[in-house]
Amino acid sequence: MNGELPVLQALRMKGRAAAVDLVPAVGADAPAVRVLLADLAARGLVAEKGGRHRLTPAGRERLAALLVEEREELDGAALEAVHRDFVALNGRFKGLAAAWQQDDDGRAALLTELGGLHPELLALLDRLTAAAPRTAPYARRFERALGRIRSGDHGWLLGPLIDSYHTVWFELHEELLGLTGRTREAEAAAGRAQ
Repeated sequence: MNGELPVLQALRMKGRAAAVDLVPAVGADAPAVRVLLADLAARGLVAEKGGRHRLTPAGRERLAALLVEEREELDGAALEAVHRDFVALNGRFKGLAAAWQQDDDGRAALLTELGGLHPELLALLDRLTAAAPRTAPYARRFERALGRIRSGDHGWLLGPLIDSYHTVWFELHEELLGLTGRTREAEAAAGRAQ
């Protein structure tokens, strides 16, 4: 696997990240991610400060070019169908997340609702991975977050500074926007922004 695109995309999603923070999103182990980051830094695509990495302007340009190349090779109709079905799930997840923040007493029911939504998401991710193989790590990331939630660590539902269910959901949404050539602004105008 050429790791350039997954690493650059993961950095775009996360902003600044340590190598270990990129492991779940890239789908490679920490030593491999460190090697990829060192190569990207040597090429001027990534900058590192204090153990955290970020894209440089050249890295953003390279990522944009790689995403265009990738999109040209993928089944656009399959990706459109995945996006359409994601929009329906997104509305349900947004409702669940909003209710979670407002209703401590109803959280058990919300966890049951999440448990029902999760298999539908996994089925959608199977279709996405078939259309865009680079997205395969999303299923493992969601499984990991759900496992943490089910073990009682409810911060893994909406926690902003970890690979929580919501964080991964947001990144998946961004991924689908890019894979289908959409922008966050256009989605907001259509009432589909997260």
